[in-house]
Amino acid sequence: MAPKFSLVLSVTRQAPELIVPARPTPRELKQLSDIDDQESFRFHIPVIFLYKNNSASSPPVLKEKDPVKVIKEAISEALVYYYPFAGRLIEGPNRKLMVDCNGEGILFLEAEANFKLEQLGGAIQPPCPYLEQLTYNVPGSEGILGCPLLLIQVTRLMCGGFTLAIRFNHTMCDASGLVQFVKTIEEMARGANTLSIFPVWQRERLCARNPPQVTSVHLEYEEINNNSDTFITTNPNEMDHKSFYFGPKEVRVLKNQLPLHLRNCSTFELLAACMWRCRTIALQLDPKDTVQFSCLVTARAKDYKMDIPSGYYGNAVAFPAVHSKVGALCNNPLGYAVALVKKAKAEMSEEHIRSAADLMEVKGRRPRHAIKGNYIVSDLSKVGFDRIDLGWGKPVFAGIAGAKSIFSFLNRYQKDGETGTLIPIRLPRPSMKRFEEELKRMIQGSTEDLFDITETRKIACKL
Repeated sequence: MAPKFSLVLSVTRQAPELIVPARPTPRELKQLSDIDDQESFRFHIPVIFLYKNNSASSPPVLKEKDPVKVIKEAISEALVYYYPFAGRLIEGPNRKLMVDCNGEGILFLEAEANFKLEQLGGAIQPPCPYLEQLTYNVPGSEGILGCPLLLIQVTRLMCGGFTLAIRFNHTMCDASGLVQFVKTIEEMARGANTLSIFPVWQRERLCARNPPQVTSVHLEYEEINNNSDTFITTNPNEMDHKSFYFGPKEVRVLKNQLPLHLRNCSTFELLAACMWRCRTIALQLDPKDTVQFSCLVTARAKDYKMDIPSGYYGNAVAFPAVHSKVGALCNNPLGYAVALVKKAKAEMSEEHIRSAADLMEVKGRRPRHAIKGNYIVSDLSKVGFDRIDLGWGKPVFAGIAGAKSIFSFLNRYQKDGETGTLIPIRLPRPSMKRFEEELKRMIQGSTEDLFDITETRKIACKL
């Protein structure tokens, strides 16, 4: 149940405007990498930051200043360094994406809300039911070609706090790249004279080799051909959207269900496996069908020897995949799913991501990730959204604003003084009920309730 308000929640927006770089920038064409330029990333995704009124701890340069004005000026300064964001995407031969660095600017919205942050209660976490008001999709701005690459809305709250919402074109950057850009906005807002990290373009680092060599098996781009006619709706009107919190105690209870040789798994491996297994059970698929799990893995890790510069802000991720029969996934203990998730992550290597770039070139049509039977999970808990301090303290919540149809994201989250993980998921309504029941069954024995953020209610867990 959504939180009750004594007034109708509303946001009043001023007319959209374009923010351009504060100083002249190069006019040029910049080609995206073949990892950027895949169908899987041709969409916009919203990120939201929510800040309390914490002006007492603001640095002297920001005392009594309006956050909207400060952030607008900081964006303009940041775009001097990240000027491709102020451009527009165009297509070349074979639909190859390039940025026309024309300095047209990013889209900006200034807004006022008639509510306080505390009135939102649990609704400030994903899936935020007020996202459409806090990140307004300006009509005509949602395209991939010829449209603003960033839309930013800053909304003042009655309590003196504010929200910062950013909708970004995923072909331009991944989550780490976006955090790097927002970190530059932070530094400009706080009066820095220089950047801690300067941006690096160099998209050729992740372009196809000459000649291309597809050396890896890329299940992530292959549609599954099941014999059954099971249909899973993706109609938003028929989907339920909720978030689930996993604290240290839930993690401990789940790990205790694993065989000893798997108990050194990461929190991501554990929770992704748990979500995948519960989701598959909830969908009631044919046991003979095949399902797929994909995880986004960054190539920035030193393990992969990709030599990605620290300032690189393009997409530097792959999403290796594994398959399982539905019956095996649902009927085996959690350890079976954990082992498969670990196997998917182990597929990632320098050769795998270079092979993926080559695949984009070989296929020509730039294939997208598999849809049918697939579940994709991305760990955003460590990318740094929660550490962005624009001068008014760290955010109460920061992260991707919700799940996509087959995507879930791990967000870092503070609850009752402890740090845990918040995971949103979308499912058809009947399936969501079964998902909750299965998740509740798996964590029985926990001394901490599993908390469904969306409905601000607790699902009891027996000892």
